[in-house]
Amino acid sequence: MSNKEDFNWDKFETKGFGEGYTSAERAEMEKLYDQTLTEISEKEVIKGTVVGVNDKDVIINIGFKSDGLVPRTEFRDLPDLKIGDEVELFIEEQENALGQLVLSRKKAKMVRAWQDIEDALEFDNVIEGLVKRRTKGGLIVDIYGVEAFLPGSQIDVKPIRDFDVYVGKKMEVKVVKINHANDNVVVSHKVLIEKDLEKQKAEILNNLEKGQVLEGVIKNMTNFGVFIDLGGVDGLLHITDISWGRINHPEEVLNLDDKVQIVVLDFDDDKKRISLGMKQLTAHPWDSLSAELEVGSKVKGKIVNVADYGAFLELAPGVEGLIHVSEMSWSQHLRNPADFVKVGDEIEAVVLTLDKEDRKMSLGIKQLTEDPWTKQDMVTKYAVSTKHKGVVRNLTNFGLFLELEEGIDGLVHVSDLSWTKKIKHPSEYVKVGDELEVIVLELDVDNRRLALGHKQLEENPWDTFEGIFPVGSVHKCTVVSKNDKGAVLELPYGLEGFATIKNLEKEDGSQVEVGESLDFRVTEFSKDDKRIVLSHTATFKEEAIPAAKPAAKKAAPKKKAAGTEPQEKSTLGDLDALSALKEKMEGGDKK
Repeated sequence: MSNKEDFNWDKFETKGFGEGYTSAERAEMEKLYDQTLTEISEKEVIKGTVVGVNDKDVIINIGFKSDGLVPRTEFRDLPDLKIGDEVELFIEEQENALGQLVLSRKKAKMVRAWQDIEDALEFDNVIEGLVKRRTKGGLIVDIYGVEAFLPGSQIDVKPIRDFDVYVGKKMEVKVVKINHANDNVVVSHKVLIEKDLEKQKAEILNNLEKGQVLEGVIKNMTNFGVFIDLGGVDGLLHITDISWGRINHPEEVLNLDDKVQIVVLDFDDDKKRISLGMKQLTAHPWDSLSAELEVGSKVKGKIVNVADYGAFLELAPGVEGLIHVSEMSWSQHLRNPADFVKVGDEIEAVVLTLDKEDRKMSLGIKQLTEDPWTKQDMVTKYAVSTKHKGVVRNLTNFGLFLELEEGIDGLVHVSDLSWTKKIKHPSEYVKVGDELEVIVLELDVDNRRLALGHKQLEENPWDTFEGIFPVGSVHKCTVVSKNDKGAVLELPYGLEGFATIKNLEKEDGSQVEVGESLDFRVTEFSKDDKRIVLSHTATFKEEAIPAAKPAAKKAAPKKKAAGTEPQEKSTLGDLDALSALKEKMEGGDKK
C-alpha cells in the first residue's frame, strides 16, 4: 500500500504528445530534429529521392519536414522509375493551403534546360536535338525540351530545297542566339559543317593544280554553267566544258546535287576563281572519226543551230560541219537558211572540205541533187524565143532577176520590160515575188547566163506609131512636168513626148503651164530612140513648122546584145488585139 503511494502518477501520466519532456529536454529534441531537415527555398531546383510510387503520384523526399507529391505523368520519360531513384525537382510552394509541399519535375526540367542552353551559348557547346517539324523559313528543333528555331540558311552550306527530309531526325546544333524576352532560341547546324570545311578547303587549295581530277557536288545551275562544291571550295564548270556536243542548258545533261568527276582547267593566283571541265576527261570525238570520211563522202546528222549565214550539222556529239547558205540551193540568190532547214531536222549532206587537224568541216546539201545548168535538156528547154514564167527574186537599178526554176535564174533588163513606158527602175513595173512571163533572148550555158525579155512577147508598137505620129501631124497633149529645159508631154496611147521651152510659147506670148492640154505639132519622130519631139508654137507660126523629113532607110540590123528583140517577129497585124488598135488609130488619124 505504501508502494503505491510512493509512485509519482503525475509524472507518468501526460495530457498530450511530447508534454512529458522538460524544457531542456524539449530543446535538445528540437535541435536533433532540425538537424535532419533541409533548409529549402521556393522557386529553386533541388534533388529528391523517390520514396513511393503509385498509379497517380510519385512521393518524393527532399529532406523537408514533409514529403512532396508529383503527378506520375511528369515521369513519362522514365518508365522504369523506382523507389530510391534520385530526380531533380522545382519547389513551387513549401506549404500550400493543405499544408503540403508542392513540387514540379516539369518545371525543374525547363529551368535546367535553359541553364544548359545558356551554358551551350557561353561555352560554344554542341547540342544534339530532334527535328520536330518544318516551319516557315526553317525547322523547329527540340533541345532539352525547348523548341529552338533552325533557319533554312543555317541548315547546310549548300542551298536546301526540301526541308521535310530532316523532320524526325536527330541533328547536332550550336546555340547562336537567345532572346529572353520571348524565350526564343536560334540554333545553327551550318557552323559545325563550316568548321570541318575550313580544314578541307585549306587542304584542297594547298594541293590545287591544273589537270587535277576532283569529285564535287553540283551546288547551283545557271544558263551559262554550273557551280560545283569541291568540299568548301566552289568552282565553275562552264556550259561549253560540260560536253563535246552542243547543249543549250546544263539541265539537259546534269542535275542538282549530282556527284560528278571534273578536272581543274585553270585558277587565278588567289585561287578564288577555279575553272573546271568535264568533257576533257574523255577523248575528243574528232579523234575517233572514221578514216573513210573524206571530201565527197555522204554523211547524216542533226541540225543543231541555224544562223544567218548557214546551219550547223552535228554528225556526232562534238563533231559539227557548217552548211553555208550558198550550199543549200543551186539558186544564185541567197535566201535565209531557215527556208531550207530548222533545228532538230535530221538530214543528209556531202562533205565539201575536211580539216581534221583544225577540226573544221564544210558541208553541202545542194550537191545531193543534179545541177540544173548541167542537165541534158537545158539547151532545148531554154532555147532562144522559148516562153516561160518565173518569180521575181531580186531588183537592181539595171533590171530584175527572174527565177524560172530552182537554180535557173535569168536577167530581164529594165529596157526590156515595156515598149512604151520609160522605166527608170524595175520597182516601177514589178515587185519581188511577182510572177512574170518572159521570152528567152540569149542563152550562155558555159557562163550560166540567161537573158530574158518581157516586152518582146508583143510586137513593137513603134512600127505603128511611126504612121500615127508623122512629122507635122497635130495631136492633143497634156503637160505632165516642166523644167528649165522644156516640158514632158502625155500623148495618146500612153506615149510621152518632149517640147523645148521656146516651143511652149502660146499665141498671146505666155507660156504653156503644167496640167494644160493643148494642140502640139510633131517636129521630130525617132522609132529607134523611141523619141517624139513636139511644139505648140508650131501650131500657129508657120515659120516654126519644120519641113517634113523623108523616111530614113532602115539600117541593116545590128547584132543585139542580151535584152534585145527576138530574131523572129510576128507583125502587128498578126495579133488581133493590136490589129484592132492599129485600125482605131488609123481611123482617128483620118478624122
